[in-house]
Amino acid sequence: MDLYTRECPAIHVDSSIGGEKVAQLLDGLQKTWGKPNVIRCDNGPEFISKALDRWAYENRVQMDFSRRGKPIDNAYAESFNGKFRDECLNFHWFMSLADAQEKVEEWRRDYNEHRPHSALGDLPPSEFAYRMRLSDEITKS
Repeated sequence: MDLYTRECPAIHVDSSIGGEKVAQLLDGLQKTWGKPNVIRCDNGPEFISKALDRWAYENRVQMDFSRRGKPIDNAYAESFNGKFRDECLNFHWFMSLADAQEKVEEWRRDYNEHRPHSALGDLPPSEFAYRMRLSDEITKS
């Protein structure tokens, strides 16, 4: 999740996700979302892996790990995860991996494109991001 715009660029659904897969996903996201300066994450095995550490080093991306047992270090992600769990994971019965991927992607798009956020002036994240890009373009010209 982008902490500034609150946009969720992707939610990867699979039966197992290791550090190499996370690195591949981040490579794919760079093409449309750009490279992050910092990735704030917990200490899950996929994030403390050598593969992701190598990716971060090669891409000059800082990894900012939350302290163990301190979810408040990553409050936005924890809030997002809670909403995702309550509104999608606990709401749906997934019949297959493909079904789960489809329903999760539908929820992610709704979150980005339709859900207003009070922290963003009651705009959905994609609209807020669009307005910020327009504002940046106007400022640069």
